[in-house]
Amino acid sequence: MSALPIIGFVLVALLAVAFAVVPLVYGWEKKRALLMAAIALFMLGIGGGVYWMVGRPQLARRAAQGLNTHDMKGLVPYLIAQLRKTPNDVRGWRYLGQVYMTANDPVDAAKALAKAIALTGHGDPELDAAYGEALVLSNNGVVPDAAETAFQDALRADPSNPPARFYLGLARVQHKDKLGAIAYWQSLLNEAPPTSQLHQMLVDRLAALTAQSGGRPDPRQMVAMLAARLKADPNDALGWVRLINAYTVLGEMDKAKDALATARATFKGNKDAQTAFDSIAKQIK
Repeated sequence: MSALPIIGFVLVALLAVAFAVVPLVYGWEKKRALLMAAIALFMLGIGGGVYWMVGRPQLARRAAQGLNTHDMKGLVPYLIAQLRKTPNDVRGWRYLGQVYMTANDPVDAAKALAKAIALTGHGDPELDAAYGEALVLSNNGVVPDAAETAFQDALRADPSNPPARFYLGLARVQHKDKLGAIAYWQSLLNEAPPTSQLHQMLVDRLAALTAQSGGRPDPRQMVAMLAARLKADPNDALGWVRLINAYTVLGEMDKAKDALATARATFKGNKDAQTAFDSIAKQIK
């Protein structure tokens, strides 16, 4: 007897547990867990290139014939059938997207998550980040423009969102902006527990970027490049926090105050961003 149905059942059970537990978890542990899952899926998507074909059209047709929802392949058409009855069920679209991701089908995951976003609009950092991640995995590990926009939307709602920061760092590498990538990943490294796999992975990536840059980056040059990037694209709340902090460390308080004022004006009405700015403002005297 094939072990695939058993594996599928276990995956579904684990996913169900995740849905029950995740809403109860807050703070760094939640974000770190989400990011670790994102990195694991990212590496699997690049290294494997093979996934369960649960999104095949012939499986969807089974929705009219009765389903065994203990089977991963049966769960997808069941959800599709339910969403046909209640197409505005945001939670259902999110659930479908996560099932597709669990089944390593990022293409259909992106479509389902896009539907959820279309119903609710942007502003949910976890939903935006999940959509961006699905787009990256759909694109063989390359961050497309739509994914970069999704991650930026996530950061506007939650400047500390770990998956968004990781993938935006990857996007900076693709754009040959090594210092920008270093800035994103260094901020994540500062928060990751030293014994975590994430910490070591970031250390390795940062070491590689530093070596490619020909040695240890000049802090003032990094700050100048960050300031130039924010001037061109100011919609990066976390970037402003890093810039203000960098100016403070360098003792350039006037520049720090100017950057803070610009950041507050740019994100006027964004409570999460303003909270982050309030925190960094305490360092300016």
